[in-house]
Amino acid sequence: MNNLTLSSVAASHLLTNIKDNVLTITMNCPKKLNGWTMEMMDALSEVFLVADTNDAVKAIILSGTGKYYSAGVNLGGSLKVMPPKKLHNLIVKNNLRLFDIFLNCNKPLLIAVNGPAIGASVTSATLANSIIASDNATFSTPFSALGITPEGCSSFHFPRLLGEKNAQRMLGCEGWKPNAKEALDVGLVQKVVPQHQLMEEAERIAQDWVANNESRQFLAGSPLEELKVTNSRESEQLADSFLGADFLKEQSRFFWRKKKYAPSALFFTLWSLRPLWARLL
Repeated sequence: MNNLTLSSVAASHLLTNIKDNVLTITMNCPKKLNGWTMEMMDALSEVFLVADTNDAVKAIILSGTGKYYSAGVNLGGSLKVMPPKKLHNLIVKNNLRLFDIFLNCNKPLLIAVNGPAIGASVTSATLANSIIASDNATFSTPFSALGITPEGCSSFHFPRLLGEKNAQRMLGCEGWKPNAKEALDVGLVQKVVPQHQLMEEAERIAQDWVANNESRQFLAGSPLEELKVTNSRESEQLADSFLGADFLKEQSRFFWRKKKYAPSALFFTLWSLRPLWARLL
């Protein structure tokens, strides 16, 4: 067993080990619920790039430490004050890059969801070969509640994977958050096991892939080129919605409820002045 050689920043966010040609990547920021900060996303980008060119890696498992798989991306908290057009372009660039990490992965990829998964950590997981979940996992894609549009290719991929009705339940105003059993029933995940057995079973599956020369493929037979086109389109739509009135107002309310008054005031100001600065988009 050995580890990948990563930069100090990536190594501080991720644990890695290679055993019998299977690379296990574990997000290791449990105090932040393995949230996808810019540093975490940089770390994921780095580790996948390294893995893709490492001949010792024949399959990849991605999981998390602690109670959560990942609380997803706090894009609202990472938005900085800058000219509107520049900010719009930055959101497009960052969203494209995030999901390209998964789309461009050329090794068979298994996501081992060890607890609650939220937002981009859910949509990106569906871009793997397969998902195995512990019995305490839940899956939340609260785009409608946040006033933003779907990302992670979910507008195209979810209906293929879950059917139109269940896709709309998750992505639309209902905001359905299936538990592990429900996720298995509708096809969001492919296997559920007791939490203490998760990594053992994930490793068994990955070893089978290595033995059988499993290729990289996508769930529901979704074609890579169509997923990439969707990622590009969704990134533009997401940037539009992040600079929209609904999102700005909801973020102001969210931070106020959290008693984080400075960011709440910032988003309230952006919302109230939007008729002026929106002309610069």
